[in-house]
Amino acid sequence: MRIAFQMKIKPGAAAEYERRHNPIWPELEAAIFAHGGRNYSIFLDEESGRLFGFAEVDDVEAWNRIPETDVCRRWWAHMADLMETNPDGSPAATTLREVFRIENSN
Repeated sequence: MRIAFQMKIKPGAAAEYERRHNPIWPELEAAIFAHGGRNYSIFLDEESGRLFGFAEVDDVEAWNRIPETDVCRRWWAHMADLMETNPDGSPAATTLREVFRIENSN
C-alpha cells in the first residue's frame, strides 16, 4: 500500500531539516523497516514550507505503531524546533488521499 501525508516546517528551517535527515538515525531507519515501511521519501515545497511524505507500507496498522516506539518519540523531540507540531510533540500532519496513479508494468 502507498501512503502520503503533508507536514510543515517553520520559516528558515529547511536547511537544518534536511541536514538532520542526512543521515537519518540508523535506529529510526530500522524502526521504519521493522514496521513494514519502504521507499520512504519526503519532498519540500521551498516556497510554502510544506513537506510531502510518501511511503510504501506492507501493513498500515504496523506502520501506525511507529509512534509508539522510543526512537520515534526521541526523533519528534529532536525535530520539534523545526516543525509545526501537535501538543504531544508529533508533527502536525495531514493524511493525503491518492486520486490518480499511473504505473509502467514493464
